[in-house]
Amino acid sequence: MASSSGTADSSEPVTLGFAGRAGGSGLAAPMLLEPGQVIDRFRLEQKLHTGGMAHIWSVSEVNHAGDSRLPLVMKVPRIKGGEDPATIVGFEVEQMIMPVLAGPHVPKFIAKGDFTRQPYIVMERIEGASLKPRLDAAPLPLDEVIEIGSRVATAVHELHRQHLVHLDLKPSNILFRPDGTAVLVDFGLSRHDHLPDLLDEEFMLPMGTGPYMSPEQIQFVRNDPRSDLFALGVMLYHLTTGERPFGSPDSVRGLRRRLWRDPIPPRALRADCPPWLQELILRCLEVKPERRTQSAAQLALDLQNPTQVVLTKRAERLERSGALKTFKRWFVALGAEPVESRAKSSELLAKSPIIVAAVDIEGASDELLERLRETVQRLVQTEPGARLACVGVMKTARIGMDELVDGEGRSHHVKQLVGLKHWARPLGKLLEGDEGRLTFHVLEAPDAAAAIVEFARRNQVDHIVMGARGASGLRRYLGSVSSQVVAESDCTVTVVRA
Repeated sequence: MASSSGTADSSEPVTLGFAGRAGGSGLAAPMLLEPGQVIDRFRLEQKLHTGGMAHIWSVSEVNHAGDSRLPLVMKVPRIKGGEDPATIVGFEVEQMIMPVLAGPHVPKFIAKGDFTRQPYIVMERIEGASLKPRLDAAPLPLDEVIEIGSRVATAVHELHRQHLVHLDLKPSNILFRPDGTAVLVDFGLSRHDHLPDLLDEEFMLPMGTGPYMSPEQIQFVRNDPRSDLFALGVMLYHLTTGERPFGSPDSVRGLRRRLWRDPIPPRALRADCPPWLQELILRCLEVKPERRTQSAAQLALDLQNPTQVVLTKRAERLERSGALKTFKRWFVALGAEPVESRAKSSELLAKSPIIVAAVDIEGASDELLERLRETVQRLVQTEPGARLACVGVMKTARIGMDELVDGEGRSHHVKQLVGLKHWARPLGKLLEGDEGRLTFHVLEAPDAAAAIVEFARRNQVDHIVMGARGASGLRRYLGSVSSQVVAESDCTVTVVRA
């Protein structure tokens, strides 16, 4: 069983840490830990894991009242003298970051201990397995690759929304709760917008885990959430093909090869890899962050809607770039260093929102549809990196059989889809040339409002725009679709009236 540790194990490349400060002064001598020992209010029960930088113990809380307590683990840094100071600083970083994170995609923080006595972090114990055993079993069935990618992308986006860039995303740092929810752990190399970046302040070389480090991390940029998308692309590549796209470099020189040497296309290693999946994987692995998928929420949405993925030349590749193109990339990368953006990671994320236009093609008046389109157009124009998902709901019966075709034999689903595309045609001109920024979705559900809310929640939508039809006594009595969406949605909702 996996613990809530994010430390690397012996079968996975260890984190590359490069020291740049003299540390250790003021630290207490390391305490010899034994089962049964009590540290502050926690009793050590059993050592679960020893990683490169920390020990993980199962612990119980002494004199804890109540029966609803969480299973707990204690993470204790390995400090024995002469170790890389990055181990100490990384633990300090994690102690700062964990208390400010919340939600199902991180372990619940309980307590921490100071370095002057005994440093530790106590957190919720995640009972599910890590992703690493599945990586060891790669290549996996494609359905499983897609499901894993979607769950992890959802977790990554939630942390990005909390102003965090993980910067050490790898299989051993991804756990799964029994219900399948992905949980990210080990924030020792992470950067939070609202907290000091001790690693950037105290060290002068890149940090991360070799196979998963993004090109900008190698070039000292630590504030870009799209770095985590690169790491997720590496994992999707490995889960699909059984191979690492850039090998396992253990030096800065080896790491820099990914600045000019592209990976073998997945379809060259696995014939049944669909072009759309190769498109997404290679898009995540682009050297320049602006050429990648721009948010983890957009990646999760693409993985769940493969027919909406816009295919480019990436999808067609069956071999690496030739020697001449590789040489040109090498020459450009030789002295190139990116200028680190002063924007916070949350500001970069805000430039790539997902906007849903909930369109009632059959029930809304022409005037309302026009007003709705005008409102959506203004939003898209002010958000140049936005993803627009046009959503319609085909109502189905709660009990009994549904008529799938009309009197002329035409599919109701297809009619809805065609209607959405016709409504959005003027908007498409604003988005021409942008990969996958405009998608269409027909949901089949008995409750239109619930379907819209669930779609928005599942896909980390930032803004819903929808129309409200005129008032009537029945609608006031039963409640309108728009009012239900406003009441139940987690995101911003704009309701347009004719």
